[in-house]
Amino acid sequence: MVQEKYLITEEEKQEIIRKFVKDGKLQNLPSKEKGKVSIFLYLIGQFEKGREYKEREVNDILKPIYADFAILRRYLIDYKLLERSKEGLTYWVKE
Repeated sequence: MVQEKYLITEEEKQEIIRKFVKDGKLQNLPSKEKGKVSIFLYLIGQFEKGREYKEREVNDILKPIYADFAILRRYLIDYKLLERSKEGLTYWVKE
């Protein structure tokens, strides 16, 4: 169950994205949870649903967005937006 404090409107989400993403690059990670969730939802939108990715492909998508692309990859997994095989060889957008 999603806690009410994490609910966010599309307008709020877009405002956060405008604040933290400039010219396609993430300037820094928001400190508040709503901000993080908004950014991670934006990032997962860079991936195709139903497609499997190698770790290098995931990195290639995230690297131009933020220098510490590995932390973004970990957050996407931690927030259950991106899934990884047990072997860690393939990734996909969680349905």
